[in-house]
Amino acid sequence: MSTRLPCLRWPSLFLAMWCVVDGTLSSAADEHFGIPQVKFINESVAAGWSDARIKPSDEATDQEWCRRVHLDIIGRVPTVAELGVFVADTAPDKRAALVARLLGDDYVDEYARNWTDVWTTVLIGRSTENDNINRSGMRQWLRRAFAKNLPYDQFVTDLVTATGVNKAGEKGFNGATNFLTGKLEENGIQATAKTAQVFLGLQVQCTQCHNHPFNKGKQNQFWEFNAFFRQSRALRKFEGTREVQAIELVDEDWAGEGGNASQAELYYELRNGQMKVAYPVFVDGASVDPSGYLPAKMDDGTAFGVNRRRELAQLMVASPLLPKAAVNRIWGHFFGYGFTRPIDDLGEHNPPSHPELLDGLADQFRQQSFNVKELIRWITLSRAYALSSKVTKGNTSDDPAVGEKPKFTHFYLRQMRPEELYQSLLTATEADQADEKGEKASRKKDEWLSQFIIAFGTDEGDEATTFNGSIPQVLMMFNGDLVKTATGTGKGGFLDRVASADMSNAARIDTLYTAALARKPSRKEISMANQLMAARKGDAIGALQDIWWAVLNSNEFIINH
Repeated sequence: MSTRLPCLRWPSLFLAMWCVVDGTLSSAADEHFGIPQVKFINESVAAGWSDARIKPSDEATDQEWCRRVHLDIIGRVPTVAELGVFVADTAPDKRAALVARLLGDDYVDEYARNWTDVWTTVLIGRSTENDNINRSGMRQWLRRAFAKNLPYDQFVTDLVTATGVNKAGEKGFNGATNFLTGKLEENGIQATAKTAQVFLGLQVQCTQCHNHPFNKGKQNQFWEFNAFFRQSRALRKFEGTREVQAIELVDEDWAGEGGNASQAELYYELRNGQMKVAYPVFVDGASVDPSGYLPAKMDDGTAFGVNRRRELAQLMVASPLLPKAAVNRIWGHFFGYGFTRPIDDLGEHNPPSHPELLDGLADQFRQQSFNVKELIRWITLSRAYALSSKVTKGNTSDDPAVGEKPKFTHFYLRQMRPEELYQSLLTATEADQADEKGEKASRKKDEWLSQFIIAFGTDEGDEATTFNGSIPQVLMMFNGDLVKTATGTGKGGFLDRVASADMSNAARIDTLYTAALARKPSRKEISMANQLMAARKGDAIGALQDIWWAVLNSNEFIINH
C-alpha cells in the first residue's frame, strides 16, 4: 500500500517528482488500548461511517503515524533516532507507549513549547504590534501552565480573573493578564467577544450593535456578558519615561454609567435609537449581584459587593459549553477539522458533525478533572487518528475542504503551522541541539514568523498569514536564511556530518529522507539521486546539498499527513 503526495510544481528536478511512502499495516488501529474513552471515540466515528455508507482508509504506516504524532503533540518531526527506535519496536502497545513518552517528563519542555505556540496564537495572535500586550510574559505563563499540566478549568479561570503586571521582571508580574490587557479598551468589547468565542464557542461579536440575523444571538446578551468586565482596568505604567513600560490589570469599584454603584448598570443603544439597560447576566440566563462594588465588609461585618470576573469564571467552568469548546478545539488541532466550522462556533444554528461524540468527550473531559493530556491521549490513540491520508473509492465523498461535514474516514492533509515548520527545520538539520532555549528561542522564531503576518486592525484584532503556499512562503523556502542555514555545507554542519560519516552514498541519502520525511526514498528517488551524485563527479557534499534542498522544498515535508 502506498500513499502518494504530489510535490509542489516548483522549478526543480526533485520538486516535480511524486513522493512515495511504502509500509506495511498493523492491527493497532483496531485496538483501544484498554481505554474506554478511546473505545467510545472508535465506536462513535465508526457509527458515522456506517450511517453514511462509507469506508475508512487503511491504517497509516508506523513511519507516517510517528511523524504525525510528533508534529501534533510536540510541534516538530521526529529525529532519525526517535523514528528508528519506534519502527524497530515490536511491542503491540508501542503507539500508546510513544504517546505516553511524548506526554511525559522526557518531552515536557517541548510539549510546553508547542502548546504555548498554539495558545499564544489563540489568545493574543501572532502580531507583535499591540503595546498593551507583552508576548514574553504571556508565553512565560503559558509554558509554566503546560509544563505542570494545569487543569483546563483552572487554566481558563486564571486567564479570565487575572490581575497584576503583564511584564516579566516587574513587581506583581502575572503573565496571564496579557489575555485581557489588550482587550479592555472601548469598554471591553474585545474582552467580551474573545472570552465568549475562545472558551465557550460562542460568536457574539456580531450582536454588539443588533440581534444576529441568522441565529438566536441577541444584542442584550452581548452587553450583559460585557458587564462582567466593567470593574476591570488596564493601567499603563510609565515609570519616568514616555514609553509604556508595562500594563497592570486591576479590578476597581465601578459606579455604573448611572452613578449608582449598588446597582451598577450600563446602557446600550438599539438600532432604532432606544437606550436599554444591562446588568451582568451569563449566557444561560444566570445573573449575579449587580453591585459595582468589589467584595468588602461593612463596619458591622456584613459582606457586600461582588467581583464580576470571578463570578463569570465560576459560571463558565460550570457551563457545559466550556468542555465542549475545549474538546472541539483540541480535536480540530489533531484532525485539521473540529466537529463544527468554524471551530469556535457552537451555536444552535451550527450543529456539530458528531453531536453524541462531542457531548460524550466533553463529559469525560470534565470527569477527568479537565486533564488536557488525557484528552490528547484519547484522541491520538483513536482509530480515526491512525488512518492513512490516502483517499479510497470508499470515502471520496468525505471532503471537508468543499464544505462537507467531516466523517474522519482518512487523515486530512494539512500544511504545517509556521511554528511547526520552523521547529521541524531545526530538528531535521539537528540545529536545535545548539539553538537557544525558552524565551530567547521564541523571540528568534518571532522574527522568522513576522514575515508572514498580516494584521487587519478590526475590532476583533483579526490577523492572517501568508504562510499558505503563497509567494512569500515559496521564496522563504527557496532561499530564506533558515533554509540556507539548513542546507549549508559548512564544517561541522548537518550535511558535512552526513557526508563525512562512515556510510555508503545510499545510506547518506536514506538519512536525508528519514530526517525530513520520516521514510526512506523510493526506487525512483534513489535512481534520480544516484544520477545527480554521478553528475557531481565525486562532489558528495554538493550532491547531498542538492538532494537535501529538494527534499526540504517538497510538498511532503511541509504537509502533515
